[in-house]
Amino acid sequence: MASTTRQLVLGLDDLERKFSFGGAGIAIVLALLFIPHLIKNTTIHVTTKALKDHTCPTGYSMVKSVCTKAEVTHPSYWVLQFLVFLVVGLAIAAFSFYRKRAGVIVGSLLLAFATGSAGLFYMALGAWLAVRAFRLGKYGDATFRGANIRARERAQERRANRGTKARTAKSTASTASSSASRTPAPSKRYTPKKSNRR
Repeated sequence: MASTTRQLVLGLDDLERKFSFGGAGIAIVLALLFIPHLIKNTTIHVTTKALKDHTCPTGYSMVKSVCTKAEVTHPSYWVLQFLVFLVVGLAIAAFSFYRKRAGVIVGSLLLAFATGSAGLFYMALGAWLAVRAFRLGKYGDATFRGANIRARERAQERRANRGTKARTAKSTASTASSSASRTPAPSKRYTPKKSNRR
């Protein structure tokens, strides 16, 4: 029973597997978008805030109240980002294929931290898979509704057990107090005779 539960917790069900494959697909598509930048030098526009006197720093020009600058980037500038998306995306796809929950969670969190605010999808995917694993381990059901039902059932069982224990303890205490209130009659064999004091 424990090995089955462990296998369920560490594995992916069909719904989780579809979302994991979707995350892998998005990462690979994002990696492919970097390919034009890897072939030749490209120009990117860098923006910054205007200074306090509403002028732009050196090298920047004001475009619609935003300071911008055109920068020519070498292909080596994009290699690391391309490799992160490609390698981690392929790893998530492999972990999804083999139904390895921990691998998908780690890959999703790596992409979330590597891509900044654009990685919110991967942060949500990793957190969702981790929460479902927790529910499976604790309640045996990954769904929100099923986990709540199991939690309520367990709470009712605990209350019933506490009530039973309290009644048992109360009856044991009353039995002990009634037996303590009755003193045994003195035994003629072992109790010495009282001497009269005169």
